[in-house]
Amino acid sequence: MENKSNKKTIKSVLTVIVSLAFAGFFLWLALKGLDFKVIKQSLAKANYMWVAFSAVFAFAAYWFRAIRWNLLLEPMGHQISTSNSLWSLSFGYLMNLTIPRSGELARATALYGVEKVPVDKSFGTIILERVVDLVCMLAFLGLTLIFKYEAILSFYENSGIDVNPNKILLVVAGLAVAGILFFVFKKRFVDVPVLGKIIGFIDGILQGLLSIFKLKQKGKFILYTAAIWISYYFAAYLVCFSLPETSDFTFADGFFIIVVGTLGMIIPASGGIGAFNLAMKYGFMALFLSMGKSAELGGEMGLIYSFISLPLQIVVMLIMGLISIPMLAKARAQATV
Repeated sequence: MENKSNKKTIKSVLTVIVSLAFAGFFLWLALKGLDFKVIKQSLAKANYMWVAFSAVFAFAAYWFRAIRWNLLLEPMGHQISTSNSLWSLSFGYLMNLTIPRSGELARATALYGVEKVPVDKSFGTIILERVVDLVCMLAFLGLTLIFKYEAILSFYENSGIDVNPNKILLVVAGLAVAGILFFVFKKRFVDVPVLGKIIGFIDGILQGLLSIFKLKQKGKFILYTAAIWISYYFAAYLVCFSLPETSDFTFADGFFIIVVGTLGMIIPASGGIGAFNLAMKYGFMALFLSMGKSAELGGEMGLIYSFISLPLQIVVMLIMGLISIPMLAKARAQATV
């Protein structure tokens, strides 16, 4: 048991180190050749009233996501309180700031502590949320392609991303074959000690994924999903109005910003630091080029935007996450009484 604990600790430490290394590397790339006086002057003259408005939408997204999570758990027979859902969600996001991608499991574990929802089932609904988020993200990408095609093309050229369609098809085909083999042969291995546990865990996840088809309130699910992404959109877009150089950005520009920002946050860097900054630098360069403006100015403004937007996101995560710790402890204590 002690060896397993030591291995987990070492793995966690290595994950944090790698994550910090990613953050440092991308931050170095983003800041390379930048005049820090420009950033300091722009941050000093920014209108932080718009940042406060942005924060309202950032907090609202937590609330809408917590309510939507309840809707996914309901078909599996779990009626949970919105507050427990909210604080479990907030705790998960806090864990993502320490160890990237650890928040999903931490969130499911936290919910089990206060509501006794099996981790595999709640984890399945979290995966489902990620699938739905991907669909919403693709919708924003579609809108961006329609309204900001030149900016997307410019971002692709500036970022140096090289995507091989054949490799993507190969991965998709491999996952499809693995899925088919799982369904065909799972009954043969269900009694095997280790494999049986794995199969049981996967089945629990599948129950979570399939819960969307059993929803009694599909309309509410769609409504809250829209509310979440509208909140994300305004949390990102309203920050633009805090800077004179970006205060004339259109709604279509907002679509582009949220797409580029999400791409930056996908990279496993601590809190998105570095990766988000670099994505915004390239993204704003692309936007400014598509408007016939200086790419250099766009890069500077992208970084300045990121130095406002990213700390705001992290502060919201910290506030909600730190509040969640005593709130979850109190709920656990009440559940055991």
